[in-house]
Amino acid sequence: METALPVALSAQLAMSKRLDTIAHNVANSRTTGFRAEEIKFEELISLSAPEPVSFASEGTTYFSTRSGEMTQTGNPLDMAVDGDAFFAFQGPNGPVYTRDGRMRINAQGMVETISGYPLVDVGGAPLQVDPNAGPVTITRDGMITQNGAQAGAVGLFQLPAGAKLTRFENSGLIPDRAAVPIVEFADVGVLQGFQEGSNVNPMLEISRLISLQRAFENASNLVQSSERTLDDAVKTLGTNS
Repeated sequence: METALPVALSAQLAMSKRLDTIAHNVANSRTTGFRAEEIKFEELISLSAPEPVSFASEGTTYFSTRSGEMTQTGNPLDMAVDGDAFFAFQGPNGPVYTRDGRMRINAQGMVETISGYPLVDVGGAPLQVDPNAGPVTITRDGMITQNGAQAGAVGLFQLPAGAKLTRFENSGLIPDRAAVPIVEFADVGVLQGFQEGSNVNPMLEISRLISLQRAFENASNLVQSSERTLDDAVKTLGTNS
């Protein structure tokens, strides 16, 4: 049984999927709070041939947890998360978690993301302040005050380990299991007046792209070589018969 052709094709399919994630990462290298997408491949071994044959798996997608670069903006409605946690807002179909802390206050005093979704507290309730009470101050534990009076608290949440995550728009993530509210702030906190950039490393992604192109070319050469070998074998069998 000829195994080079299916092995090479499985490799090309895996590399095509990896190429899609690299392209998406590079396109969002300047997107605030963006989480880079990675793929983990596994080796699949077939025992149907006389010798075991290894194939590349389709790949499992996951999101990088490393932090992006923090930039101080001085805008009191800009926030960033220090540590392994996420802000949450009310999406169209439930809570969405994000590291993009760029917020605004609408005319009714609702604290919103720049896309207009309500930011929520640790209990999942929308945050609201007095739009006429002056600037807000946000402490490390997320507490919001205006003129010394408490106005609410920004919720921070930790995504469950092993949860399947679905991307929402660019910087939002939706887990298939409920996120865990954070109530201890020794290792996690809110930074007011900061923005967190994308955690994509453009140079690393470009180097991966170059390596991927070379690997794809090698797989293509293997496919062409296998096809020629099969053609030659068919011709030889036809001549001998």
